[in-house]
Amino acid sequence: MIVVVSGLPRSGTSLMMQMLQAGGMPLLTDDLRPPDTDNPNGYWEYEPVKRLQQDNSWIPKAEDKAMKVVSALLQYLPPQHTYRIIFMQRPMQEVLASQTVMLERRGAQSGKADDQTLGTVFAQHLDRTEHWLATQKHMTVLSVNYHETIADPKATAARVAQFLDLPLEVEAMARVVDPRLYRQRV
Repeated sequence: MIVVVSGLPRSGTSLMMQMLQAGGMPLLTDDLRPPDTDNPNGYWEYEPVKRLQQDNSWIPKAEDKAMKVVSALLQYLPPQHTYRIIFMQRPMQEVLASQTVMLERRGAQSGKADDQTLGTVFAQHLDRTEHWLATQKHMTVLSVNYHETIADPKATAARVAQFLDLPLEVEAMARVVDPRLYRQRV
């Protein structure tokens, strides 16, 4: 089994990775992207994931571990493996606001698309992804609401541990949730 934490960018995937590590789950990360103002506790990424479409030969390294895969790349996970996917859900306005703030801090333009257009594109992507995931026999999905995680981290941690069928340390998972880092609220 491979555990995948997924969702749109800025949806809480780094938080879930941090929770899994605190609970005792081994992670596949490389720490190449250092913590910063936007993710002061780190990004919890593995650089080869970004090239998953071109090269998935490294996937066996992820067995019995958790890794972060942005939702747009899920379709490139090789079907010969079994995946348990924790899919982070966060209101679209908050995702867009968080992304805008992050890009502004870096001095980058957010592109030509306005939030309404980008929100529509992301919503369509999420709808297609949800339907596609429902047809994948080698993937099981748990949707995790970002707000519920912030409001009741212990309940979310218990759901995740039950979904993964692992003896994760639920209390330790809950302790890493820092409501002060929930900054782009809508």
